[in-house]
Amino acid sequence: MVFLRRTDENAGVIDALADKLGGRVGVDGVLDDLNRQAHPKRVLGRAVSSAFAWDEVDQRSERWWPQGISTSADASDTEDIAGRKVLVSSWYSKSLNNLNKGCRVTFTDLESLRYRHVLLVVPDRDSLGRVKLKPLKVHAGGVVWCGPYLHIAATSKGIHTARLDDLMRVPDDLYVADIDEFGVHGLLRGEVATYGYRYVLPVRFSYQAEADEGHERMRYSFLSLDRSASAPELIAGEYGRGKQSTRLTRFPLDPETFHISSGEDGHARPLQLDPGGVAGMQGAVVVNDTWYVTSSRGPFGLGSVYAGKPGQLKQFRWSTPFGPEDIAYWPSTDLLWSLTEYPGRRAVFSMPRSRFS
Repeated sequence: MVFLRRTDENAGVIDALADKLGGRVGVDGVLDDLNRQAHPKRVLGRAVSSAFAWDEVDQRSERWWPQGISTSADASDTEDIAGRKVLVSSWYSKSLNNLNKGCRVTFTDLESLRYRHVLLVVPDRDSLGRVKLKPLKVHAGGVVWCGPYLHIAATSKGIHTARLDDLMRVPDDLYVADIDEFGVHGLLRGEVATYGYRYVLPVRFSYQAEADEGHERMRYSFLSLDRSASAPELIAGEYGRGKQSTRLTRFPLDPETFHISSGEDGHARPLQLDPGGVAGMQGAVVVNDTWYVTSSRGPFGLGSVYAGKPGQLKQFRWSTPFGPEDIAYWPSTDLLWSLTEYPGRRAVFSMPRSRFS
């Protein structure tokens, strides 16, 4: 059987980073400082009800590729954050000019379509005890915003978790504008280079992917949240082609802490592990025990949504634009949200769940 093992929290070094950067700003600080503008867009896909596109730079970027999606409806029972309805999406960096910038998350206000990118970082200390930073280098194929936490899919490594209260802004006197520089420079109040990003979110702890002897570790390709269960559950699954496994799983979440629930041995074991996924899965969400799964056909084929139970998933062809990725659910509107990845064809879009019955 597969399981997750939680690491210790990075609390001390995150506190030290906050001291260096002048404190934390939290998600409210980011939402009050959105600096980019998305715009409505018409896209192909039989099930699409609405869509928007990133600005021109993000639409065409060959470095940054959008992957995961979650919403303030996952984060809060009221479905908003400080009165705003918000989407959060994850992007990974491809290596260009021998430089991989890790991954980032983007907060978008659904009313104004204003948004801002935040770089994910891993804080540590050097041999002299000084704070240093590394970019978080994972595929970030899925993301879940649950209470105060953001869970980021890390494929074979498991899941990384950040606390949104730890969001920080690099102050003007330390900020380095160079988009190709990264690291903490100097001995005392040295400059902090973060590839030009003004906001950073440090990883607080991780859930490492493990498996009992004789079992294959789970690949955490994508994530979502099931709030329709009696207690919240974390949904995960595997992207696979050919002979690769395409398992779907769910883990219990502690409704008080929003941590993945662990047994006395410290291992978090799934409530369900089912091999009945489909090839090329990019995302999955569960609503009232029905699974909704996205599947891509590359940059020139409209994507599909599958609905039903694992092993009995019904395909709804040509439902999405080209290259659908992760998927999330907004209860009060009964909409499924997803996003696409290919440069020049990127969109964030919604679909009525009723289209898949």
